[in-house]
Amino acid sequence: MATESTAVLFDEIGGPEVLRLEKVTLTDPGPGEALVRIDAIGLNRAEALFRSGGYWYDATLPGSRLGSEAAGEVLAVGPGVTEVAPGDAVSVLAVVGTAMSGSGVYGDHAVVPATALLPRPADLDAVTGAAVWLSYLTAYGALVEAGRIAPGDRVVVTAASSSVGVAAIQIIAALGGVAVAVTRTAAKEEQLRAAGAAHVVVADGAADTVAKVRAVTGDAGARIVLDCVAGPGLADLATLVAPGGTLIVYGWLDPRPTPLPMAWPLDVRGYAVAGLVADPEALRRGRAFVHAGLRNGTLKPLIDRVFDLTEIVEAHRHLEANGQVGKIVVTVRH
Repeated sequence: MATESTAVLFDEIGGPEVLRLEKVTLTDPGPGEALVRIDAIGLNRAEALFRSGGYWYDATLPGSRLGSEAAGEVLAVGPGVTEVAPGDAVSVLAVVGTAMSGSGVYGDHAVVPATALLPRPADLDAVTGAAVWLSYLTAYGALVEAGRIAPGDRVVVTAASSSVGVAAIQIIAALGGVAVAVTRTAAKEEQLRAAGAAHVVVADGAADTVAKVRAVTGDAGARIVLDCVAGPGLADLATLVAPGGTLIVYGWLDPRPTPLPMAWPLDVRGYAVAGLVADPEALRRGRAFVHAGLRNGTLKPLIDRVFDLTEIVEAHRHLEANGQVGKIVVTVRH
């Protein structure tokens, strides 16, 4: 039976104002799919890039959906689905085998691959459930699975006030590392220190970052540099990596070409959370790590601001203003 739903759509590439709410009809979930009632949506920088034409794949226009991360309840499942059942509380981590144009979760209902659903414990509310997985699994996979962080390691985190940056700071602190948080805004320093940063560097651009990080580390550099900016400044950031250390790049906020750093010896890693989610054992380890941190309080998503679905344009404007610390969440009234 078809489901009447309200979805956020856009018909052209552009700024937040291209987003609109529209009534749509969702077909029943097919093989391997589930229909989810969406209660809360986590906003991510990737969605702003997708909407504005800067993502790694293009939107299917007109009428593209949007969104990757949410929390809600399973209402129905398609043939062959055994991972979840109707009535299950879930988080949506829609990053495997799908594209946002067709399976985006901005709306009050969405049909998504069942493989993109994670069980949501009873003590994890919808807002937190929509704010935790992409950020914390990205940070966990980059630092633990790829970076092999160890106690005492210095780790430089760029764009530290982002949801992934805050997650990384908390993980570094929980594992006995030394987080060096890099931000462009001095007003964010107190919150970043409260999240667990040992040092906060307020810098504008890669060259300024290098000079200031060297000042706080005694010119020793870092065992890991975790960067989501990329662009030509990556060559400067690479000079902060201590011999034998690792430069991990998980984003591209700077759309300009990124040269291969020549500051050898170092390990340069490109990282995407989709690889972790597609590996059942790595995903099991990541979920266990995050659940343990949520239970013992070492990991706690920082919610910057909550908007209503009817305020989706304002929510995207807030996202692009770069003033937030942590996660922006949109809630859905039913």
